[in-house]
Amino acid sequence: MIGRLAEGVARQVESVGDTVSGAFFEPVIRLGVTGLARSGKTVFITSLVANLLDRARMPGLVAQADGRITTAFLQPQPDDTVPRFEYESHLAALTSASPHWPESTRAVSELRLSFKVRPGGLLGGLQGPRVVHLDIVDYPGEWLLDLGLMDRTYAEWSREMLERIAPRDEAAGFLGVIEGFRDKGTWEETDAQTLARAYTGYLEGARLAGYSDLTPGRFLLPGEMAGSPALTFAPLRPEDRPARRGLWREMERRYDAYKSQVAKPFFRDHFARIDRQVVLVDTLGAIHKGPRAMEDLRQTLGDILGAFRPGRNRFLSRLLMGQRVEKILFAATKADHLHHSQHSALTGIMQAMVRDAVDRAKFAGAQTQAMSIASIRATVEETLQHEGGPLDCVRGTLLTPEGTRGRMAAMYPGELPEDPARLLNPARAGQDRWLDGEYGVMSFAPAVLRLKPGEGPPHIRLDRAAQFLLGDRL
Repeated sequence: MIGRLAEGVARQVESVGDTVSGAFFEPVIRLGVTGLARSGKTVFITSLVANLLDRARMPGLVAQADGRITTAFLQPQPDDTVPRFEYESHLAALTSASPHWPESTRAVSELRLSFKVRPGGLLGGLQGPRVVHLDIVDYPGEWLLDLGLMDRTYAEWSREMLERIAPRDEAAGFLGVIEGFRDKGTWEETDAQTLARAYTGYLEGARLAGYSDLTPGRFLLPGEMAGSPALTFAPLRPEDRPARRGLWREMERRYDAYKSQVAKPFFRDHFARIDRQVVLVDTLGAIHKGPRAMEDLRQTLGDILGAFRPGRNRFLSRLLMGQRVEKILFAATKADHLHHSQHSALTGIMQAMVRDAVDRAKFAGAQTQAMSIASIRATVEETLQHEGGPLDCVRGTLLTPEGTRGRMAAMYPGELPEDPARLLNPARAGQDRWLDGEYGVMSFAPAVLRLKPGEGPPHIRLDRAAQFLLGDRL
């Protein structure tokens, strides 16, 4: 207890120092970027940084439109123990003669981008440019879901998870395995490994099926912890009087170890220091997978926002209570897979999916926004004639199952409803498929880019996203 109190005091002292330094010298914006699998975190960061360095495509960023950003440049990140985000290699993958999507996020990384900004208004003629630092922290969204485990016991997590996955075909194999481990008073390490492998197999199948509630997150991205006891457990059926040295108690012990040794350090060292947050969402992918995947995504987004500490970072509140997330952007990615006439419908669906969580964040004083974006535009729009009428499509280079560049193709994904309830109601009702329409999706390879000097990669609304997240500090 004394050690935990001392650690908390030390963290508060460090926070106070950062607050005072940021307020009076060189302000620092810590921007967290996360999202669930295939949402485009790496591409988002790469394109954002490229477009903040070469800002010709950023008219929606007011400080740039006003000519107050004199320069932007990359610097070494301040955290010596955190890997640097591999910006240069990711940008090279996207801008090569045969461009390809970069590798996805598998661990925490960081990048510092610094601006020299002239003050606006009356101070503009009296003061020189000041330096504002942007620290971008990239981390897998699956790890963020683990923060929801911090307030759940093993019994609560097991009950909730088993109830949620019971109707899913992907869980049938795992549910069959755990039946053989009921009331097991003695156990061997091979029993724990069998359970963990079966549960990990379910998680992998659920991810392929489009589900989002994939906890514990490190089971899919174990890294150097693969095979450790903290990652070798699984949910079990409740037992009335579990044996003190039985398997159920051992699973409980390992679950608690996961929380204290994996989830808590991530929160303490990375997540708790973030004051702006982007949550990237592959909304179109969930719609394509069907109503159940859509409802699962909606619940998962609520869990994600519940992990944040939303509120305004007033100077005194930061001194007394620590850092809070004061701005949260929910961005539906891959807007370039739709004709621009459907972007408002996609944004409306995104807003409806996070409505409950957003209301809670606003009550706490945080600002939230939902929008549809494309970090890099991989398609062009095209109107074709179909059955005697116009059909608004997008055209691009298809991505083959092997990840290589395929043929050019036009796609019409279906007409998204302007009323989000037409999707959310069937999803909440647990329907197996959409009754009034089918929604398709294709995987496109990045387009070959021909950039002029001063231009970043083409995008959709990345400048508006940057204005919401950074504009007030620039």
